[in-house]
Amino acid sequence: MATSFVLKFSKSGYARYTSHLDMLRFFKRAFRKSGIALRYSQGFNPHPRMGFAQPLSLGYAGANELLEFETASEHEAEQILRALDGEMPEGIRIISVQAFVPADFHIRSLAAATDSADYTVLLPYSCSQEELDKKLAAYLSQKEIMVQKRRKKDKKLVAEDIRPKLRSLSGRADGKSAALTMTLDAGSTANLSPELVISSFLVSAGLDIPRYKIDVVREQINFVNNLQF
Repeated sequence: MATSFVLKFSKSGYARYTSHLDMLRFFKRAFRKSGIALRYSQGFNPHPRMGFAQPLSLGYAGANELLEFETASEHEAEQILRALDGEMPEGIRIISVQAFVPADFHIRSLAAATDSADYTVLLPYSCSQEELDKKLAAYLSQKEIMVQKRRKKDKKLVAEDIRPKLRSLSGRADGKSAALTMTLDAGSTANLSPELVISSFLVSAGLDIPRYKIDVVREQINFVNNLQF
């Protein structure tokens, strides 16, 4: 029996446009309706001990998203999965629930242990594999990939080299569309948004593709110490 768990779920369809905070509210409500009481923090403003490994940007799909939570009493993982499954709306699908104690892996939380993330970016770009490979090679051959990034503290645009945070980038083309696969730094130590890679690659490749025609899927979150779910 356990009280600490990780829930894996997918997010697709119209659910992609549900914000991070609304997703937290949704899961909080789903736990309450399913009869699974969450453990709360102490203090003047108690809140449920529940959080995502990493927030998912609005409009992105997620193939393997992770929610870490603690229950007020002991439960079996399968019991929680069955109780929550009926509360999921269209576009949210629970994949698994498993017991997980961060201290057993010498970490504070999944958020603190996040190291990188894998993404698939779908482009409406008709090209051959050879043409795509050439554009990717030219992009990756740059010693520096300079972008304009807005600083959080004062909202000013500053120049930043994203090359060190871009761990890998490859692509495949079928003549009708193209898909980019990338692994980017993620977490509290270093973080790179796919948006910066997308925009800088389009400029490098000389492509004029409206952003709203591009779909992004976060395939997986990767953690330190080869921790996997």
